[in-house]
Amino acid sequence: MTRKKIYWDEIGVSAELSLFNPSGMTEEVHAIFHVEGNDEEFASQLSRLNLGQKQFESIMPGYQSVFKRYFLSDSTNQRPLMEEEPTCSVSYIQQPPLDGSRIALWGYYVKGADVRSEDGMTIVSHNGYRHLWKMGMQEHQGDSESQTRSLLCRYESDLERYGATLSDNCIRTWFFVRDVDSQYAGMVKARRENFVEQGLTPKTHYIASTGIGGSPSDTRALVQLGAYSMTGFEPSQQRYLYAPTHLNPTYEYGVTFERGTSIEYGDRRHVLISGTASINNKGEVMYVGDISKQLDRMCENVGKLLEEGCASYSDVMQIVVYLRDLADYGVVKRMFDARFPEIPCVITLAPVCRPTWLIEMECIAVVANKNDKYRNF
Repeated sequence: MTRKKIYWDEIGVSAELSLFNPSGMTEEVHAIFHVEGNDEEFASQLSRLNLGQKQFESIMPGYQSVFKRYFLSDSTNQRPLMEEEPTCSVSYIQQPPLDGSRIALWGYYVKGADVRSEDGMTIVSHNGYRHLWKMGMQEHQGDSESQTRSLLCRYESDLERYGATLSDNCIRTWFFVRDVDSQYAGMVKARRENFVEQGLTPKTHYIASTGIGGSPSDTRALVQLGAYSMTGFEPSQQRYLYAPTHLNPTYEYGVTFERGTSIEYGDRRHVLISGTASINNKGEVMYVGDISKQLDRMCENVGKLLEEGCASYSDVMQIVVYLRDLADYGVVKRMFDARFPEIPCVITLAPVCRPTWLIEMECIAVVANKNDKYRNF
């Protein structure tokens, strides 16, 4: 893996890049873009961010966008100012970047595979695998429970068109919930009931996921769903991560997701870590009220999940950090800069699903591998 930090001083934009680019094989890049200018209006920051993306494209020829996630400070007013991007799947979510800017971007790009987009779904095809990325799904009517149920049913219909199902093919989901303290329970209930209908139970498996606070741009939408699924793989290529010395099964406290998932290919391994906080293997919140100790325990938990997936922090391509209290940003930024100075990272304001959790993080790692049993990525 190669990591780079690029600064375009003339436009006040930076990009943190992680590149997995083995010779002669499909290449992957995760990039997080940051914008300077805390007192500047959104339109100007957006214009400069777009220039930064063009600069990135000029120095990374051949890479194609798979998905983009824009972190916005005011999604309802800012989304109408942004152009449509039909060539990849995009989500726009109000999770203000805590560096003081109005916008940040996480993008995922590949080179050496066929990439196309249809109806908001990005399809990446290579070596008999088909990767399906669909972000930014929203509903407009009903409460959080009914919206979640509708979103999952609609996504299941989307998957049917590609010969896929939620239970067999979905690898990772993201649920962004408006006013998470009051609306999260409805999302959890609908997801749990849907999963039972799909044959997903504690005795089978669930799906790696993040469920976190975040406001969609449509004020009627209480939940936004993003998902990654795949076809063409063997069940033995996917392994679920538990880290039982540090974490408990999520169903023990009424939620239905996996702590992480490892996908093995001939030439690499993907390790997708769900939203993880300061929790022990009894499901108890650790270090209530202490942001520094919660951060330590969170990082320890993620480290154990990575280890179980035969990875480490040196393999992590990107990190998203979610904070409940913006006043904690200074100490969190200093601690992350000290621990992970080279890993692309964005820190956002997004309350975690339990009020006593002050911080949560998610990440994706890619590890070089050699396994003749499976096709390359």
